[in-house]
Amino acid sequence: MSLADRVRHPALLERVMSAHEAAALIPAGANVGMSGFTGAGYPKAVPGALAQRIEGLHAQGHPFKIGVWTGASTAPELDGALARAHGIGMRLPYQSDPTCRRQINAGEMQYIDMHLSHVAQFVWFGFLGKLDVAVVEVAGVLPDGRLIPSSSVGNNKTWLDQADKVILEVNQGTPAGLEGMHDIYYGTDLPPHRVPIPLLRPQDRIGEPYLHCDPDKVIAVVVTDQPDRNSVFAAPDENSQRIAGHIIEFLQGEVKLGRLPRELLPLQSGVGNIANAVLAGLNEGPFQHLTAFTEVLQDGMLDMLRSGKLASASATALSLSPAAMDDFVRHLDFYRERIVLRPQEISNHPELIRRMGLIAMNAMIEADIYGNVNSTHVMGSSIMNGIGGSGDFARNAYLSIFMTPSLAKDGAISCIVPMASHVDHTEHDVQILVTEQGLADLRGLSPTQRAQRIIERCAHPDYRPQLRDYVERARRGATGQHTPHLLSEALGWHQRYVETGSMRA
Repeated sequence: MSLADRVRHPALLERVMSAHEAAALIPAGANVGMSGFTGAGYPKAVPGALAQRIEGLHAQGHPFKIGVWTGASTAPELDGALARAHGIGMRLPYQSDPTCRRQINAGEMQYIDMHLSHVAQFVWFGFLGKLDVAVVEVAGVLPDGRLIPSSSVGNNKTWLDQADKVILEVNQGTPAGLEGMHDIYYGTDLPPHRVPIPLLRPQDRIGEPYLHCDPDKVIAVVVTDQPDRNSVFAAPDENSQRIAGHIIEFLQGEVKLGRLPRELLPLQSGVGNIANAVLAGLNEGPFQHLTAFTEVLQDGMLDMLRSGKLASASATALSLSPAAMDDFVRHLDFYRERIVLRPQEISNHPELIRRMGLIAMNAMIEADIYGNVNSTHVMGSSIMNGIGGSGDFARNAYLSIFMTPSLAKDGAISCIVPMASHVDHTEHDVQILVTEQGLADLRGLSPTQRAQRIIERCAHPDYRPQLRDYVERARRGATGQHTPHLLSEALGWHQRYVETGSMRA
């Protein structure tokens, strides 16, 4: 397909330039909205060219940093390149890049970790300041200037609306068959003029397949031909398979009790190997005619769509291995009928999550004995990635499930601790905890009842005696008995690990 076939707007075709020429149009201190969500649909060329420009300016003694706003995580060509150039002053709302993480934890980069459903409206409200430039990857441009979205939508609708200037990256490597898979809803007005979002089922379409952008704001069009960061997922290990087994057994029990329909409720699944193991288990399990309303569509959901176990999937981005992406491209007509890609302000919308009654399954770093969950920080102070969309789903889902292996660092760390070193999801938003050891259903339990169940069903046997001892002593010595804690040692396990390299007593 020729460039003229991809960029069919005459005026925009005249604005085609190199990535370096486009990067030169981004000023120091600008807030830049970049497309991309979990390694899909991010700009491939302009960030790298901008990083080279920044390195050159720094070598000459000229300071240059920008604010980088995205949908979620991106890839080394964006976050990694700009971080290595020391070009990011502020990053939001989510990241997973090692260089970014290192600079954030060293205090060299500011970082705002946000609920993903909040980002677009915070920009519209003006809470985050002015958005100066948007750099957005698209699959093509129609003659009237409408844009064919790429492999993710994320916050692109908001970036294109709110930015003063827009740089488009037209990725000729994006399958042309993506056209028609997206559903861009433009009905989210500001308060007090908001109206209900008319989406009733995950497969409903309430918008249109294209993004809008004023052509006069487009200052550059850059042509690329590069794939997304398609990461290979590890095969499910024994712990992941056991976690998946506990969840599937639990869901079967809920169906037998009449608390779930036989086709369950719409599924939301976080990204990663445990999530893929759960999806693989569901694909082999007894449930039929499932649906998904989630952020990211990964390999496991593609397998379920092919098998027929999953009837439809709604997301804001693809996150596929190379093999899964090849299958996706070969069978685009099949998937286009079953997949809808939406803006993340819709895919993560709390009211829709609550109304449709999702089953939310997300990973965690640690949980404490009372059910508070830490998804973001190691040893209380160091950010790992961010809260992402887990909070959007956890608080509003019909079932809120958090998963992790019971041990980390070859057993030196217990993922069930007396007190979480950082809390992203309070006990009020956590219903189910699962490790390879078992599943703790916390619904209807008081804090002390939750502690007993979590210790006996989720903690690793190596750490259960320490946890039981802590609870027994807390019940004798705490100032209050609703949520008994010994404040002088509640975080002592973490301090012990920092000092000795192990949480073991």
